[in-house]
Amino acid sequence: MTTAPSIPTLPIIDSPIHPALTNVSLPSFVDEHELPSREGSRVIQFREALREAMSEEMRRDPRIFLMGEEVAQYNGAYKVSQGMLDEFGPQRIIDSPISENGFAGLGIGAAMYGLRPIIEFMSWSFSLVAADQILNNAPKMLYMSGGQWGCPIVFRGNNGAGGQLGSTHSWCVEALYSNVPGLKIAIPSCPYDAKGLLKTAIRDPDPVFFLESERMLGDKAHVPEEEYYIPFGRAALRREGSDCTIVSFGRPVNFCLEAAAELANEGISVDVLDMRTVRPLDSAAIVRSIQKTGRVVVVDQCWPFASVASEVITQVVEKCFDYLDHQPLRVNTDDVPTPYAKTLEQEYLPHKRKIIEAVRSAVGKA
Repeated sequence: MTTAPSIPTLPIIDSPIHPALTNVSLPSFVDEHELPSREGSRVIQFREALREAMSEEMRRDPRIFLMGEEVAQYNGAYKVSQGMLDEFGPQRIIDSPISENGFAGLGIGAAMYGLRPIIEFMSWSFSLVAADQILNNAPKMLYMSGGQWGCPIVFRGNNGAGGQLGSTHSWCVEALYSNVPGLKIAIPSCPYDAKGLLKTAIRDPDPVFFLESERMLGDKAHVPEEEYYIPFGRAALRREGSDCTIVSFGRPVNFCLEAAAELANEGISVDVLDMRTVRPLDSAAIVRSIQKTGRVVVVDQCWPFASVASEVITQVVEKCFDYLDHQPLRVNTDDVPTPYAKTLEQEYLPHKRKIIEAVRSAVGKA
């Protein structure tokens, strides 16, 4: 007869006080130019940057734990948590059943009681079955309890088309979830930002949705060894230009930079703004750039109707309409279910050619 596996116990907290009222605080943020250099010889993968962020924060705070499908014994479905079980043990690196609604709810309860959970969704597509927990409970808890109960929790995992995963496994959830007040959404575009933003997310007193991309987990770039945190709500100017502003976030930022390099060969220079978070959104950075360029193209991997791009353009029209020399344009994924075929999936995404065509149109060189 086989014995049932033992259930890990979580650390005991003395009192269920709202975590925002304890001694956990966000770091003192600095300006972008004061962060460690983005150039250097220490090159690691995107997945390794995520692992470093979680491990560093877990060493600092014993209340932090990671839970999700295959995060422990299998070292993570995408090897993000590789080696973490060996270091932190089964009480803090916890394999869950295939029940997103169940372990998302467990994480929310643990956060209310004073722990600092990191809940991994193997895919954000699977978060849809936990919608009641993550949208109806986590972001509303502080408000509905009159400030007595907070919910300092991070939900993280792969978002968007992952490469021939089909329509039901390729959701870009930021447009759907950014409609909900009470939560924050971070979407890094590179390993450097992945680490700095995730460390900030783990320290934040509010629920944070951290959206990664399976297609970027193997991307390599310099990530400094020293500790750093990237604040929410501050965009990064990835390329500077004068003819048009390109606004994007997450994986499409890389498509925008490819497009910008090709446009430069045509004599068209562009600002490329990486928003990094869409809740909160750095509207002031967008306005400053448009005041210089007079034109804007928003690149968004969500479907076009009621997308993040739609909200960005609405704010542009409300806040800097008089500076526009051309109507705002957007590049989204095509308004169809995500195709399975590799060539169709690539065409469906907001790729380089679509971005170049939109910028040409905005500057009158279509």
